[in-house]
Amino acid sequence: MDQFWRSEASSPSDSVPSSPPTTPDSRSEYGVDHSLNSEFILVIGGLGFIGSHTSLELLKAGKSVIIVDDLSNSYESVFTRIQTLAAKHYHGNRQKMPALHFHKLDYRSPSMEFLLESYSEWNTLTSVSLTPSTAQSKTSKIKGVIHFAAYKSVSDSIASPIAYYRNNVCGLVDLVELLGKHNIRNFVFSSSATVYGTKADLGRPLREEDLVHHPETYTDGEGSPVTAEPVVAGLQSPYARSKYFCEAILADIAHADPAWRIVALRYFNPIGCDASGLLGEDPKGTPTNLFPVITQVLTGAREQLDVFGTDWQTRDGTAVRDFVHVSDVARGHVSALASKHDDAFRTFNLGSGTGTTVIEAVRSLEAAAAQPIPVSWAGRRAGDVGSCVASNERAFKELGWTTKESIPQCARDLWNYVSKGRAHS
Repeated sequence: MDQFWRSEASSPSDSVPSSPPTTPDSRSEYGVDHSLNSEFILVIGGLGFIGSHTSLELLKAGKSVIIVDDLSNSYESVFTRIQTLAAKHYHGNRQKMPALHFHKLDYRSPSMEFLLESYSEWNTLTSVSLTPSTAQSKTSKIKGVIHFAAYKSVSDSIASPIAYYRNNVCGLVDLVELLGKHNIRNFVFSSSATVYGTKADLGRPLREEDLVHHPETYTDGEGSPVTAEPVVAGLQSPYARSKYFCEAILADIAHADPAWRIVALRYFNPIGCDASGLLGEDPKGTPTNLFPVITQVLTGAREQLDVFGTDWQTRDGTAVRDFVHVSDVARGHVSALASKHDDAFRTFNLGSGTGTTVIEAVRSLEAAAAQPIPVSWAGRRAGDVGSCVASNERAFKELGWTTKESIPQCARDLWNYVSKGRAHS
């Protein structure tokens, strides 16, 4: 059942009204901006790993935030943690905290239209004529949307492709159509480096021009103009294909209607946690990403770490990945929302630009935890590639974005989260 209007001061035990009051209740111990004229950023999937960190960074940047999450892969307690960290930030700065709202619902639900209506207000326009008359139109208080609510497991997508295409692709189409009806056209899409497919094995950092959806001219490293054509190669899973399809759909929508401002952020491998140790990666299902699996080994929930593939063409035989701190990724979303690019659709890599092998990542966490991590060597896993590293030049030039945190810092922050016992069992 869809639930609405969880306010800043709500706790998981509070009852939720079946219908919203006229105005949202916005309360906080340290003071909240109660303005009913606030402009909001809607974060769909905002209690998940990247979504929760992004919601926090948006609040720190002075943005009022609406979180929509169905809690299928996250916990309601994360909302309280976001609120606590944001309130502490503003208390230290002696400022009022922006508004923070939570709505428990599936973004594909019919209730999404009701929610968007709830954040719209009437404008009254007076026309100049012989007989004065008034005309009314609606304006949304939602000035941007960040969409995180996709299923994201490569292995699960191979086993259950229909569920991935229904949620990730069909859900996106319905969402964007709904946003357009409410004149909300500033959209940030959570994409993935998996859209590059086997191009990841080119032996160099991946550029955004390695995958385009319409012909795109750029300047190569030698200063010569090059036209990139829409060519896809070696997508390794239904998950990767769902992200590719979504990007292509968004590119076509923007091409047809230049009023849209759509950014697709291609994540490489977000890891780490907020430095406070209150937010982290805590999926409800069986984790498949490297660092949450290592976490389970460190806490005794799993006996050993399975390393898939020791015969990749890399410096130690294990796969190379571009690990990037999740707080850096979150700040990339804030930059994307604020970007003033001329293109109706634009893609950006969010990666460190540096490759780290799986074994090197394991060693960093062993150092942070001061304990060994038992490893079991296994064969290559379906859907994997040997190396995947970002070129982040475009994000630096156009968004002013760069990574701040190192791999050892990522490991320390993760161990801080784990050692505090913040994750659910």
